[in-house]
Amino acid sequence: MPSKRDIEEQLRQAIIKSSISRYRLSQLTGVDNAVLSNFVNRKRSLVMTTAAKLAKALNLELRPKKKGR
Repeated sequence: MPSKRDIEEQLRQAIIKSSISRYRLSQLTGVDNAVLSNFVNRKRSLVMTTAAKLAKALNLELRPKKKGR
């Protein structure tokens, strides 16, 4: 099972690299745009239910990183 830290980092990178704007991602998920901004800027963490919503919207399958990477 992925650690919360792994999941958050995967989500941050996916949000940054996504062609979907943060505003649109906010609309799709119901997650406040300010929450997304603070999360991407490492000013806050996410609860797992919010992380799951973002992962679904970004079409991600979150999994632990392999050791040594």
